[in-house]
Formats: sequence, structure tokens, C-alpha cells
Amino acid sequence: MEQTLAPVVRELGQVTSFEDAATVVLKRMLEVSAAALRESPYHGRGSLRRGMVHLRPKGGYSGLVILDAGTWELTDAGGDRALLPSAGAWRWVQHHRCGVVIDVNLGVAHVLGKPGSSAGWTIDGPSSTPFSSQESRLRLLNRDATHLCALPLRLPGNNLGGMISLEAHCPSAMGRPFIWHACGEALQTLADVAAPYFAALPRRPRAAVSADDLLPVVGPSMAGLIDTLRVFAQQEETILLWGPTGSGKSRMARWCHACSPRSHGPFESVDIHTVPEELQLGELFGWKSGAFTGAVGDYKGRVTRATGGTLFIDEIDKLSMRAQASLLKLLEERRYQVLGDPAGDREADTRFIVGTNADLYAEVQAGRFREDLFYRINVLPVSLPPLKERADEIPLWARFMLQRRHQQDHRKGSITLTADAELVLLAQPWPGNLRQLDNVLRRAYSLALVEYGGDTADLVIRDRHVEQALQLERRVPANTVISTLKLAAQAFVEEAERRKDTGHPVDLQLTDAFQGLVLLTAFKKRGSLESVYRFFGRTKLVKNRNHHRAARNELLKVRRLYQALDQPLDPEVDLFTERWQESDSD
Repeated sequence: MEQTLAPVVRELGQVTSFEDAATVVLKRMLEVSAAALRESPYHGRGSLRRGMVHLRPKGGYSGLVILDAGTWELTDAGGDRALLPSAGAWRWVQHHRCGVVIDVNLGVAHVLGKPGSSAGWTIDGPSSTPFSSQESRLRLLNRDATHLCALPLRLPGNNLGGMISLEAHCPSAMGRPFIWHACGEALQTLADVAAPYFAALPRRPRAAVSADDLLPVVGPSMAGLIDTLRVFAQQEETILLWGPTGSGKSRMARWCHACSPRSHGPFESVDIHTVPEELQLGELFGWKSGAFTGAVGDYKGRVTRATGGTLFIDEIDKLSMRAQASLLKLLEERRYQVLGDPAGDREADTRFIVGTNADLYAEVQAGRFREDLFYRINVLPVSLPPLKERADEIPLWARFMLQRRHQQDHRKGSITLTADAELVLLAQPWPGNLRQLDNVLRRAYSLALVEYGGDTADLVIRDRHVEQALQLERRVPANTVISTLKLAAQAFVEEAERRKDTGHPVDLQLTDAFQGLVLLTAFKKRGSLESVYRFFGRTKLVKNRNHHRAARNELLKVRRLYQALDQPLDPEVDLFTERWQESDSD
């Protein structure tokens, strides 16, 4: 074993990229496996196919290297849609934290146990959890892999940084012990030695990725990840986008849709965090009129609207346990039922992308997220790094965001961000990621306009403008009615900006619904419509018995707001109407 390790350690000390290190280790692992094959009963009847390094320091992919055993060349997964990772193998490695071997033809997996006394590593098992990933089995068989060995990349602190998988073709070994028990100890030792190098080395410099409207900025730090996502986008399996709030999950989901075979279809997006728990099933699957109290009309759910295209479900960790069970059924059977629809199940023709900023594995351990759903959506996971780990992109994003703001202001002159201003931006930690960066730059833009009097064609954003914007960012605004209303106004304007090119602009008169929302909120506290109007000083309206008509008019505006924004009507609107009619007598 020392003869195996010494040259590998020397080479690992000289490489400068994750890809180079992966190539060194995979070559040696395949050589060790080939030697074991020559000494086995299957000499001349089997062959090694390929080795893969799956770098997954946070569960999601940050690197994938594939080495062909015949040519010793790196294979581009994007050139062969079959060369995708085995989700089932990763599930086993993640659960057992040790090597696993899989007889693909039989769909049987075993855990590589501790070193044996004479025959090398023993094979325990089968484990209590069988290898039952049909998608993984078919994918492996399609690339002539009948036997697979998956080994964990164990990092200090008992952390899992990913896995290495080796694939072999040997039909005559079906149902019998293959070579992995003989060389498993040596292979795992190589993986343990290599793991810290994989985690620490940067990705190999890539050619510049072409920017587009959906992905206007891609720095060297993200180029490799974008390559991986481009491959994943071509598949039908679920993509899981993990990343902190504001890191760009929604934008990346749209980009994946645009790169997929479903790009001609619709793209739908829903943020579960904004949907009340009792409406989550309806928002996803839709409902028929009368399905529940407040369902006054038919509503097309997001799955229906995304037919032929892609549905992005963000903040999936906020799904209720009931909604999780229904989503699991949808993903497994590709069928769903509209609430209150007597016609029964419908077939789903939708590709799913899900997003979260939570540690879903920890949520599973805590009992807040279904384990079976976690494994169903964890097929093609990708970790989006925070902005502080993408410093090379900060100036690029800053210039893009300022140019976009300049165009929105319909200014014909140029806009420039000085080098000193870029340095100020680079010195920040950006806990709010891209969203925070955009807010700061919008503020700096406005401060520059104030300084120049607002009448200059060309605009220069200097370090003092950025510093002033950051100072305002650090101040905690007073929680006043005015500040809260300003936030609501900003949200309304942002919604109008998103819809301006759809042919369905947002009508300014929809803001009239605010009074109805205030009435609804006050009624929940006071319990009587008459009491609400007296509370707001509208005693004369109550005395004239006109407060019911006024309330109806205000609630009609609320209904129009929900309808215009394609939002399911809050059931409290109907409950409000029923209760104040019961509580007040005409």
C-alpha cells in the first residue's frame, strides 16, 4: 500500500486544480481495481469502465470529474446525457458513511465493512435499506455498468465532502462477489488521502461562459458550476438548488429551464414561504369552485400552469407535512388531483426544480421534512455559493445592476463605476448576497443623482456614493407606519416592473385595495364591523347604516387585487364577509 500511496501523494502536492487532483487519484484507483480484476476469477471476462469524483461538500454538487478507463481522458458529462451521477449510491454513502458496492443487474447493494483477516475487506449486508433507485439502475445499465463501488470522501470533523464511484462491466459476476472486497481497503485509503486536496484546490480555469439575459454574469468562480448545471438542465430529473437567501436561485432556475428541452414550454414559480399552510395544496394543484370555504371559482394550480414546461418550487422546506406527502406522490407517480375535482387524478407533464436555503438533511433528522421526499428531490443537487465566495463576480454584477437601473431611468448617457468604488464593494461581506448588492447600488445611484442635481446625462458612481449607501444600509429603520408603507409600495412597484413586458401591466388603482385590507385586519381584532368603523372615526357612516355597503365596495377592490396578481383569494376575505353580516344587524 505504501508503494501505491507515495507517488500519489507526491503528485497531489504538485497539482493546482481539483480536476488535476481527481485525474491523479482516479487513474490510480482504476489501476488498483484492474490489478484486482486480473487476480480474480473474472480475468478476461470483465473490464473497468470509468471513475467519477463527486464533490459535494454541502450535499449539492460543486464539482464533477469523469475519467474514462479506456482512454485515461476526462469525459464531458454534457456530451453524454447518460453520464449522470447515481443518486442511489450517494444515498447509501451518505447514510452509512462508508463504502458501498452495488450489483446493478440485481439491484442489490452491500456495505463494505471493516478489513477482514485474510480476504481483504468483508462485505456486510445487504443493508436494511435496499438499493431501490430505478432511475439510477437504468442509467448505470445504459452505460454498461453492471457493478459499482462508491467510496465516501471523508473530511476532518467527520464531515462528508462527496464520494468517488468506480464502474465495471462484468455480467458473469451477477449475483456473486466481485473484486471490490479484495481492493476496497486500498481504494478507501486513496479516497481518504485525496479528500482534503479535493476540498481545498480551486476548479480549473474555464473558458468564459457566454452571458445572456438570464445569466448576465458568470465569473471564473462559477464557471465550473454552470457547466454542471448545464448538464443537469438537460435531464428530466428534479434539480435541487441549495443556497442562501438572495444567492440567485430563482434566476438560476429560469436559466435551467431555458437550457432544457422544455424551454418552449411555460416557466412557473412559487415561493412556498408566501403561501399560507392551508392553501399550499390548492396553490400547487388548483381547485374547483366550492372545494372549500372561499373557493368561489376554479383556480389553475401551478402544476397545471406549468404543463409542458418547468415548475420552480422555492423554499420547499416550508411545505406542510400534508403537502409534502402530496408532492411525493406527484414526483413518484407523475399524477395529481385538483382539489374538489370529481374527475380524479390528472397526469403531470412538468419538470421540477426546487430551491431551499435550509439544510434539508438536518430537517429530516429533526422530523420536519419527509425522508422519502428528501431523497426524491435530492437527485441532481447543486450548491450555489454566497456572494462573498464569488468575489470575482461582484464588480461584474455591480456594473450590470447599475446599467439596468440607468436604463430603467431612461437616461441616454453613460454610467461608470470607479475602481475605488469597486474596492469598497469588494470589502463587504454581503450577507444579503445579490439582493443586498442590488439594493445598495440602487441607493448609491440615487445619491449620485442628488449630488449631480439629477440633470446630467453621464453619471459616475464613486466610492463616496457607495460608502454613503452602505451607511444607510447599516442603520436600522424605525418600525413606523410610513416605513412599512414604503416597503409595501416598493413591493408593488417591483411587481409592476416584473409584469411590464407581459402585456398585462399592473393598474395603479389596485392600490385602492389597501383600505379593504386594513378593514379585514381590524375586524379580526375587534370582531364587529360597526366597531371597526367607529374605531376609525367613521361614526356618521355607521349611524346612516351605510357601513355595510362601504365594506362590500372595499372588499370588492381586495378581490380585484388578488385576481389581477394571479393570487388565490385569501379565505379570510369570505370569512370576514360572513362574520360581519352575522355580528351586525341591518
